[in-house]
Amino acid sequence: MNLPNKITITRIITAIIILIMLMIPWHNMGITFPTFLIAGKITIDLKYIIAGVLFVIAALTDFLDGRIARSKNLVTDFGKVMDAIADKVLVNGLLIIMAYDGFISIAIPVIIITRDIFVDSFKMASGNKGKVVGASIAGKAKTMCMMTGMALTLFYNLPFELIGINIGYALIIIATVLSVISGVQYYYNTKDTFLPEKENKA
Repeated sequence: MNLPNKITITRIITAIIILIMLMIPWHNMGITFPTFLIAGKITIDLKYIIAGVLFVIAALTDFLDGRIARSKNLVTDFGKVMDAIADKVLVNGLLIIMAYDGFISIAIPVIIITRDIFVDSFKMASGNKGKVVGASIAGKAKTMCMMTGMALTLFYNLPFELIGINIGYALIIIATVLSVISGVQYYYNTKDTFLPEKENKA
């Protein structure tokens, strides 16, 4: 297993640790994470701060493994599959928990996951015909906004929360809109590979 693939596996493990840590009902086990009061009005839970740190580390490895794989010509089919799995576990899994804990609307993970199902289906259909479509500008912007927004949300939107501006949530909403746009773009770029013959000629 080459270095990029090892980094990807590490990201999957880190994502699972984050999800387990946030899902366990610690209070039912008599365990309470310390809380801190910031500026006399913002109460932060150490559990989410730890999750935020791990999330930032995982997000950085997402950039690192791809960069190393491309620069060293170490791109493999295994790496492509595991990288996609790592991204879904990290982002989609955490979005569900954030919605359950009341940080974001439940509509966001529903939209993101539904969009991913459609796009993955388009990729599979186009891949079977030998057509590969790269990420669009909207898709890349979506990833950047989503990662930044999720990190800020886990860190209680500090320091922006001190001035009453929820930048983290705004970035997540923007990322959700961009995800729909990039999904539509992906459909139009690949539809000729899976639509019936007569529809392609229309």
